[in-house]
Amino acid sequence: MKTNKSFAKRLRVTKKGKIIARRSGKNHFNAKESRANQLAGKRSIKFTMSNKDKSRFL
Repeated sequence: MKTNKSFAKRLRVTKKGKIIARRSGKNHFNAKESRANQLAGKRSIKFTMSNKDKSRFL
């Protein structure tokens, strides 16, 4: 089965196999957000995925 390239580009796999994604909704319109929310958007989120889905999408 082919890798879903558009989905694979949004995720990063670490050395230990964890999947990391960028938080959604943090590209623009952040000026009115509190500073804590702005900085929280920098942190990436862990993405849980079954092994079956990993082989399918990545």
